[in-house]
Amino acid sequence: MGAARTDSARSRRRRAVPWLVLGLWIAVLALASPFASKLSDVQRDRAVDYLPASADSTQVAKIQDRLPGGEATELVVVYHRDGGLTAADRATAADQIAEIAGAHTLTARPEAVPSRDGTTLMYPVASTEPGQDEEARDELVGAVRDVAQGGDGLSVEVGGAGALATDASEVYNSLDGPLLYTTAGVVALLLILIYRSPFLWLVPLAVAGIADYLSMGVAYGLNQWFGTSVSGQSSGIMTILVFGAGTDYALLLVSRYREELRRIERPYDAMAAALRGCGPAVLASSGTVAAGLLCLLAADLNSSRGMGPLGTVGVLCALAAMLTLLPAILVLLGRRVFWPLVPRYGSTPKARRSLFAAMGGSAGRRPLTVLAGGAALLGALALGSLNLPGDLKQEDSFTSKPEAVAAMETLAAAYPERGTQPISVIAPTDRADAALAEARDTRGVESAERGRSGGGWTEITVIAAAPPQSAGESATIEALRDNLDGSYVGGASAEQIDLKDTNSRDTMIVVPLVLLSVLLILVALLRSLVAPLLLVAAVVAVWGAALGIGGLVFEPLFGFEGTDPGLGLLSFVFLVALGVDYGIFLMHRMREESLTGAEPAEAALTALRTTGGVIASAGLVLAATFAVLTNMPMVQLVELGFVIAVGVLLDTFLVRTYLVTSASVALRRRVWWPGPLSRAPEEPAPVPERQTVGA
Repeated sequence: MGAARTDSARSRRRRAVPWLVLGLWIAVLALASPFASKLSDVQRDRAVDYLPASADSTQVAKIQDRLPGGEATELVVVYHRDGGLTAADRATAADQIAEIAGAHTLTARPEAVPSRDGTTLMYPVASTEPGQDEEARDELVGAVRDVAQGGDGLSVEVGGAGALATDASEVYNSLDGPLLYTTAGVVALLLILIYRSPFLWLVPLAVAGIADYLSMGVAYGLNQWFGTSVSGQSSGIMTILVFGAGTDYALLLVSRYREELRRIERPYDAMAAALRGCGPAVLASSGTVAAGLLCLLAADLNSSRGMGPLGTVGVLCALAAMLTLLPAILVLLGRRVFWPLVPRYGSTPKARRSLFAAMGGSAGRRPLTVLAGGAALLGALALGSLNLPGDLKQEDSFTSKPEAVAAMETLAAAYPERGTQPISVIAPTDRADAALAEARDTRGVESAERGRSGGGWTEITVIAAAPPQSAGESATIEALRDNLDGSYVGGASAEQIDLKDTNSRDTMIVVPLVLLSVLLILVALLRSLVAPLLLVAAVVAVWGAALGIGGLVFEPLFGFEGTDPGLGLLSFVFLVALGVDYGIFLMHRMREESLTGAEPAEAALTALRTTGGVIASAGLVLAATFAVLTNMPMVQLVELGFVIAVGVLLDTFLVRTYLVTSASVALRRRVWWPGPLSRAPEEPAPVPERQTVGA
């Protein structure tokens, strides 16, 4: 009687728990919904949101915000005719500029600057009307462009830092919808091919979408409570991580659940066994990704530091959804969700020739040869990084040329003898006259004019003799910083210098932190030192090879004129954190097999045979989600997506399949040193003759 009551209670619990989990998720989404819809409202893509926190250019941007009228929006209206401007062209330009000046609050009356060859006329226009309001800035740029119109051979383009920021903002704002839909579509297609089921693919995809919505609400909360910066780049990467990492966890869980359904009758019990089996690996996997991303908090670059918490939010929301909501839905749907390939209780899967068994066999027969060959290949590919193009200039940041970039190119061709982009100097007001004199005397300075004052600071606008973002202009900026003690030197070109320098500094700090945090998690999970070192060395080699492949194709194939300064650091963080995932899946299963008494080589090959398919599927999904970025209109996103996608594929099909497996076979039990598994005997002890006879 008591046993019957116990069975009845268990049955009720099996039915109640999935519904309870589903109800909790509905409540959580109801709470998050008002905040998720507001994330786009706090997304900022101003220069100060990307700049180094402590750099001169950041201080200039912050002080300019506090000057009378707030931050100035700087534009350049460019009039050009190939055969030379006519008198009518000059009159048209003067009338249009007068109309702009009459309709908007400008910091100074725009003065025409003609080119020496007579083909171009530029009018620098600066307005404090928008202040820090990005929408107002975009409206100002649009209004100026509406007035500044050409025709009959006269081209008119509106450029400058303000116009470039507007064009970049339009690009980032256009990413949200296409990025989400494209990512979801790619994941859906791959899941259909992987599961070969008309229904099963919908479940992890829907759960990933729910996790993405939750992550938006949490990201908004971080912005409101802790001031975490949210940019178009960081929110886009967060979506990629939710779908990529979340689908990886789903693939591992569903694969293990399918196995358990063949040997356990009730779906609830099978899911419980699946969670016990793969749960530690999934938790450790998400832990390494989160730990690696949180190391970005040590970065001085605002864009990198903000990406750390948002990426972590994406991964943790995906983890929570895939370990709670996904199991609940699968249990409620039962075995029929796998139709037509339903795993029947007591059945065995059809014996098929396993590709990964064949791969593992080749690695097992000649482990040292495979290991040496793979290492040589990765090293050769890494040499391609020496061919990476130089630093990416602002005008080269777009895959399709916006108007602001076209204006910059026109100015560069028409004014080769002088700068066309102002350098902003912020000096203490009591030393402004001396700073102005020193600026004018600085080598490489074409002109310097005093501007607004307020709050103890005075703005000085400097024009360099050299073209924007050239070696000559960079030297002028460095000279101004050396000569003007107590002053700050900023502006668009100074920002690019600070971005490059800060990325170098951040790399020196963040890279060791990422390696150390990932290594400690692996040591705790695998209870070994050799295996974690092996996995970390493997992902570092993959990063170098992926970056090298980028160096071989970025300029020759894609036509990119430069490389984003943050590419090395961000690709390292993502490839190390995400790449270790697959090593965890493989090594955790290898450790399970070793604990059952399997010999080292057998444990390694069994782990590859049983997890190879799901790791390959997960790698394809993750690579495809990051490959979505290669279709975006920003060069830095294309480069980042390409390097990570290539690195994930290398990690999945070369490193995990061949190199880690062959190294594990070659090291045998030493791979678990100094853990207890390393001390187990390699061969079973010989049985004494008398025991054999007695038996």
